[in-house]
Amino acid sequence: MRFLPTRFHGVLDYVTGLVLALTPWTMNFVKPSPETWVLVVLGGAVLLYSLFTDYEWGALPFLAMPTHLWLDFVAGVLLAVSPWLFGFAPEVILPHVMLGGVMMLLSLCTQTQPSNEHFLGQAHPLR
Repeated sequence: MRFLPTRFHGVLDYVTGLVLALTPWTMNFVKPSPETWVLVVLGGAVLLYSLFTDYEWGALPFLAMPTHLWLDFVAGVLLAVSPWLFGFAPEVILPHVMLGGVMMLLSLCTQTQPSNEHFLGQAHPLR
């Protein structure tokens, strides 16, 4: 079931982080309220823990890939239930549920061991 290489997952991590953080603006529901901040905070968190993951796209490899995938899954669950958890379901549901579902699915499909190469094709300097 885990067919997605960590090299590809790493690219998706940074794309996902940016998409999460920018969704309130691209879907025109930005306001200082939970429906906006859940996405922005989780997007920033995804970007941050991706930088610290021990895989091809990590800058400082401190976080093991299984832990990273667990964080992805938990963030996906939180995102998917956030409209009801934080009480903004009457305003917006779809982006939170869809993006949360994608995060959960990707975490379950990604391999748990990265290759031995850095994203530039060289050995990671801190391994």
